[in-house]
Amino acid sequence: MSAMHFFSFRRGWERALKALGVLFLVWSSPAWAQDASPSSSTAGGRDTPQATPARQWFKAPRVYGRLTNQELGLVINTDDPYSVQVGEYYARARKIPEEQILRVRLPVKGELSVAEFEAFRQQIDEFFGERIQALALAWRLPYAVGCNSLPGALALGYDAKLCSNTCAPTRPSIYFGSATTRPYTDYRMRLSMLLASRDVAGAKALIDRGVKADNTLGLKGAPLANVHFVTTSDAIRSQRQLLFPPAGKLPQVGLEVFLDRTEALRYHERVLVYLTGRTQVDWLDTVSFLPGALGDHLTSFGGVLDKPHGQMTVLSWIDAGVTASYGTTSEPCAHLQKFPNPQGLVLFYAQGATAIEAYWKSVAWPQQGLFVGEPLAAPFARDP
Repeated sequence: MSAMHFFSFRRGWERALKALGVLFLVWSSPAWAQDASPSSSTAGGRDTPQATPARQWFKAPRVYGRLTNQELGLVINTDDPYSVQVGEYYARARKIPEEQILRVRLPVKGELSVAEFEAFRQQIDEFFGERIQALALAWRLPYAVGCNSLPGALALGYDAKLCSNTCAPTRPSIYFGSATTRPYTDYRMRLSMLLASRDVAGAKALIDRGVKADNTLGLKGAPLANVHFVTTSDAIRSQRQLLFPPAGKLPQVGLEVFLDRTEALRYHERVLVYLTGRTQVDWLDTVSFLPGALGDHLTSFGGVLDKPHGQMTVLSWIDAGVTASYGTTSEPCAHLQKFPNPQGLVLFYAQGATAIEAYWKSVAWPQQGLFVGEPLAAPFARDP
């Protein structure tokens, strides 16, 4: 596959999606509106495609540059000891200037009320103005505003109507699949990612992995990094397999793609990307993740961090050694637009995008999506 084919225009990517029978930006047919929850009465009760079309790489726009610490704002909640320790550590690790650090007082709870959120958003807009494109939120809680994720509401505005039917299509992200490196300037979308882990030590290790990742992959003569796209026996949660590319080596970018049919990977080395679909992912402690690794599982409540729901959350991925992950904070049903597009995630990351850019550019409908990790990790970046 040539570099020209690997990085082309967005319209080519959309044509490739259509070739798979997937109108990714407007897709809302009943066959794909199934509840991702295991208790759903519709799960497994709809028609599914009888054959998988020939796999092909989509085409993505060529992107020049990436977000840096000069465009990233840091928000610290002074009422949360975790936030204070993690935020101060992150500011030192990524050399965030003091004028780009906003200190706020927020309740340490899972969901903000609409009034609390609007006051918080006003603080952000007044403090950061036009100069900051994205945010690192130095906490685990809060992560939501009602049924909206906190990052979704910050970027797209709070959507009250969604809470009457969280399975409905949500506001599309114009940033999805785009070539811009300035989302707030160009689209008025201020991206955010939570520096979330189970404890302060885990968050510091996460930050260290992100910093260590920079400029480490895709180097000439270096070993390939491994990308694992996994199809499990959970048919509903494995629907992303329709979007998987062909397996094989991509030496021009330093990757090898594997299409695995298994319940979980065991004892794999040099893993950069691990996408799967299950409520629980076993054997994560046996997987050797590279610094800068991305991993997530398509399920209903991966982004719900403070309530029992019987499903694994993004924090398990962070514990296992990934540098960024993604989950939803309310029942999304099985709309693939609400989850990271596997090819988009890899295509943008391999161009040198940061973790926050690659994840956000791969989600078409991010209103319910919780983005967690070290935002500036950029293993394919090429700094002077």
